[in-house]
Amino acid sequence: MKKRKIIRIISRILFGIYMIVLVYFLLLSDGFGRMNGQRELQYNLVPFQEIKRFIVYWKTIGVYYSLINLAGNVVAFMPFGALIRWVVNQKTHWYQAVGYTFAFSLCVELLQLVARVGVFDIDDLILNTLGGLFGFWIYYILLRINRRSEQNAEGKCL
Repeated sequence: MKKRKIIRIISRILFGIYMIVLVYFLLLSDGFGRMNGQRELQYNLVPFQEIKRFIVYWKTIGVYYSLINLAGNVVAFMPFGALIRWVVNQKTHWYQAVGYTFAFSLCVELLQLVARVGVFDIDDLILNTLGGLFGFWIYYILLRINRRSEQNAEGKCL
């Protein structure tokens, strides 16, 4: 029981640090396509439009920027999906992790739009949510592997 409590505390601390870093990069950082001080609201409401553009024109846009936009949005939200079950409830299901990831990503996108520090992009919502789902499943698979190895170790000791 104590081990679970320690893991929960460490997970919440890691989640807090992760959230601070993520919000910094998504809202405050000068990098990653951040456009401070823009006057017009910029948004993309057409699903897969920007994803397609980054794939089709990767040579023109550049591999680095294409990867940052596509893989970066997925990878950036994987820890969210992995850690959310320890922050909210250990019995979080995959669809709940997707819902939490989507809701948080929507808040970030709306903040970018309202604060005019980026573009509200439906494709970012899709990629971020996919990242949360991947993070949840990777964590779940690793947890199952760990439990099996512990059970096997206990079985060998008997």
